[in-house]
Amino acid sequence: MEDPTAEATVEGAVESTAADSVEDGDMELYDLRVVVDRIEGRSVCGMAVGDCFELENSAHLRLPDGKHFCVYALASVLPFLAAKQRDLAAGDWLAQDSLFVCPDPEERLVMRVERTRRRRMNSADLT
Repeated sequence: MEDPTAEATVEGAVESTAADSVEDGDMELYDLRVVVDRIEGRSVCGMAVGDCFELENSAHLRLPDGKHFCVYALASVLPFLAAKQRDLAAGDWLAQDSLFVCPDPEERLVMRVERTRRRRMNSADLT
């Protein structure tokens, strides 16, 4: 078992320390960032490479001030986010893949899901 007080790299992000965690938590989840990695067609929804949103504390969706994220792009990645928040088996394809594509065939917007922080949470506080 990992030492919860040690800092570790999580896909390029620094893992939280025990001081940042809920001491009595009974589960761990990753916070995520979904970033527009590239647009291989024309940007129909007004998004650009680097646009993003963050999913924190299990279910809090955050957008940078003054920015938007296309609801159709969001809908295409949304079903995978709950799984990406959890530790996955080494052989699980979702543990290896982090790119998702918007369904608009003319836009071909490719999003990358990144784990930004691992946090200890109390499952009784969640629905």
